[in-house]
Amino acid sequence: MTTAKARTTALITPVDQEAQDEAKALAGDGRTAKAVRRLRKGSGLGLGEAPVALSLLTEGNTLPTTYSQALDTLQGLDTQLVTEMTALLNGGNRDAAIRLLRERTDIDLAGGYHLVTELSTRLSGR
Repeated sequence: MTTAKARTTALITPVDQEAQDEAKALAGDGRTAKAVRRLRKGSGLGLGEAPVALSLLTEGNTLPTTYSQALDTLQGLDTQLVTEMTALLNGGNRDAAIRLLRERTDIDLAGGYHLVTELSTRLSGR
């Protein structure tokens, strides 16, 4: 059973395009375990999220390849979360924004940091 949290995390964790293409090909050949390992290698996807990401790929979805794309996806999935993170950043509380993101998703610490940094960069550019 796929949780909404795992699905969101899979959709906001960048995975390079080559890894996505290789994983889809491996899954198409019935080598699901190897496809999951390929997605995990070099990305922040955990054991719970990588199979969800593979499922999304085989259903025709694409995963983000950059944190900018990941932030765009997150804004589409959970506007409320991005609004709360923005308020925390505007208040100078980057760590709380990262903590909030990690509580609401299962993104790893590095991924949370990079996603919040991307949001912070966009906010300072307005």
